Amino acid sequence: MNSSAPNPTESMPFPTMNSKSPSELKQSGNRDLRDKLLIPELVRARAALMPDGVALVSDEQTLTYCELEVRSNRLAHHLRSLGIGPEIIVGLCLGRSPLMVVAALAILKAGGAYIPLDPDYPAERLRFMLDDAKAAVLIARQEVGERISGGRWKTLDIERRALQIADYPEAAPQVNISGSNLAYVIYTSGSTGRPKGVQITHQSLLNLVQWHQRAFAISQSDRASQVASVGFDAAVWEVWPNLAAGSSVHFPDEAVRVAPEPLRDWLVAERITVSFVPTPLAEALIALEWPQETALRLLLTGGDALHHYPSARLPFQLINNYGPTECTVVATSGVVAAGGHPDGVPPIGRPIDGLQVYILDEHLQPVPNGAIGELHIAGYGVGRGYINRPGLNAEKFIANPFSQTAGGRMYKTGDLARYLPDGQIAFVGRIDEQIKVRGYRIEPEEIATLLDRCYGVETSVVVARAENGDTRLIAYVVPTHGVKLDHDSLQAYLKKYLPDYMIPAAFVRIDQLPLGPNGKIDRVMLPAPTPENTDEDKVRVGPSTPVEARVVAILAQLLGVQKVGVHDNFFFLGGHSLLGTQLIARARDSFGIELPLRTVFDSPTASQLSAEIERMLRQTQTSAAD
Repeated sequence: MNSSAPNPTESMPFPTMNSKSPSELKQSGNRDLRDKLLIPELVRARAALMPDGVALVSDEQTLTYCELEVRSNRLAHHLRSLGIGPEIIVGLCLGRSPLMVVAALAILKAGGAYIPLDPDYPAERLRFMLDDAKAAVLIARQEVGERISGGRWKTLDIERRALQIADYPEAAPQVNISGSNLAYVIYTSGSTGRPKGVQITHQSLLNLVQWHQRAFAISQSDRASQVASVGFDAAVWEVWPNLAAGSSVHFPDEAVRVAPEPLRDWLVAERITVSFVPTPLAEALIALEWPQETALRLLLTGGDALHHYPSARLPFQLINNYGPTECTVVATSGVVAAGGHPDGVPPIGRPIDGLQVYILDEHLQPVPNGAIGELHIAGYGVGRGYINRPGLNAEKFIANPFSQTAGGRMYKTGDLARYLPDGQIAFVGRIDEQIKVRGYRIEPEEIATLLDRCYGVETSVVVARAENGDTRLIAYVVPTHGVKLDHDSLQAYLKKYLPDYMIPAAFVRIDQLPLGPNGKIDRVMLPAPTPENTDEDKVRVGPSTPVEARVVAILAQLLGVQKVGVHDNFFFLGGHSLLGTQLIARARDSFGIELPLRTVFDSPTASQLSAEIERMLRQTQTSAAD
């Protein structure tokens, strides 16, 4: 790929959703379906072609394509009765499950657009997103609806309304939608202290689906996994291309999906052929031994910079992908060859079908080959823009000077990149301070803005620090004169508004923020967290039993911290699911027991973990005595 602006892809028309009957769809053939239909009709066509084919599989439920079609059609009719139609937004807060997919498909069939919401997010964050998007309906279980009640939306518990919904017709409602209509909205972290909603149209989603099917030869014999959290746009990618091709989509349980060895074993046992996993998990998976008879042929990854190359012994291909939420999940993609690359870290591939990538200088001119510039994306994947953010839209979604079509736009990613000699693209870093932590894109300013509103905080800044191969968020806070800041209260305050992955691992007290010559915060001069500048005003409770002493020592070594109290939370100290699997391995070596990964989530303090270990040890001794 040379550095001059490539010729833009010629415009191709995108269709409206038509009203062909299943028999007409069945006679259309795959090429016609892929080229002319939107997602609801692609799935509908699959149900007509293979009604008994397996569509969705979890531990609790299996749905055929016919069942998926009928259930989503009936729910779509019910949503229509609630006023859902084109450009009307529906909150979808169900978590990973076949039911979530049924509801998302029903929203699209009703003509609406959905916001995938994680039920574990704080109530205030969920309320903000629903209010900001002016959601008309929230699909959620009753307990979640009650937790975030008080908005203008109607809450619908589709499990409790199952009998009422079952009375609606089996056939799809007649709705006119086109490629320019909204399909979904996903919220990302925002620098102003509030999340920003990215709007993606059916046209953009269809481009992703068509590319994925062509690039990876997806067919009805494929078995795909759904691993990503619902609030991560990769979940969109895992579901729609596969259902549109007649593949089956399989849902591992929560404990399995975040642990490398159990996930590998599940992928093998379920005969999964195509799987997406976030980058940190992918790096752990490719380091494992795999049976050569595995059905897995493609391991897709993305969300963070990939640092390792796969071994030639792996029985599948590793595909590295890059793409901002604003450009419909994937913008570039490429096979990561075994054995390394002369330029170091694995590249992010080349632009996918329907997209163009430009690496430009500050004057929007192409940089020379090998030079670093800002990555810009144009084409069908570029979203409509942010909800209610006209100023930010004007800044980030700009006119494409290389487009031969009037009105062509491109998205300024803020990412730095360069072309490699073979034409692939290498990701270099960020222009601004936006960061990624374990696959989640985070604006540190959002966290700092909230911290600055907390009583006793004069000002703050949040940065990411690489420690022991992991990226951790560190908050630097300047206390108001005379106020003693408490770690627990700061943490509790942020947890009202932010998901766990955005909670800093440490709060460093500092008299003033260091400034550079330009008056901006000099992040290089921020001190590293130590016992002296973090929360040592709080008395950490030490271990009182031999088991607690060993667990505290394991946690301190694993997390790279000097001191751990028995009531300190593993995750708030910087722990995450991958470190959780290492914790289990060390507990196995130290105590001779197999601690379930779920225990780390349910009992995340040293005291709670020790109690569970002691219980399992007693149980083992009792069994041996018997």
